[in-house]
Amino acid sequence: MFRLGADLKVYLHRQPIDFRAGINSLAVLAQEAMALDPFAPAVFAFCNRRRDRMKLLFFDRSTEDKFRWPRREAAVVMLTTEQLHWILDGIDIDAMVRHPVRQYQVAG
Repeated sequence: MFRLGADLKVYLHRQPIDFRAGINSLAVLAQEAMALDPFAPAVFAFCNRRRDRMKLLFFDRSTEDKFRWPRREAAVVMLTTEQLHWILDGIDIDAMVRHPVRQYQVAG
């Protein structure tokens, strides 16, 4: 689902982690246990004890620390995968306007 570049390095943490760990804890693991920079252009993969779930940590410098979250009234908003990618890229999907669908008739 996520578009990760083919040239992106992926580092796998071999030991299982407590999945209650948040972003800060995972960044500390990447830095301390793996001796790597958590802000490097790389993906850090972690799994739970049963090895049936995975968490990925990566820092995307394009987000400027905040995502442009949709401003909608509904409690749940359904998105396309394309819209999710736009949000991950820092694009405000509410500000985007598509061209209207046009219907043409053949003159004859």
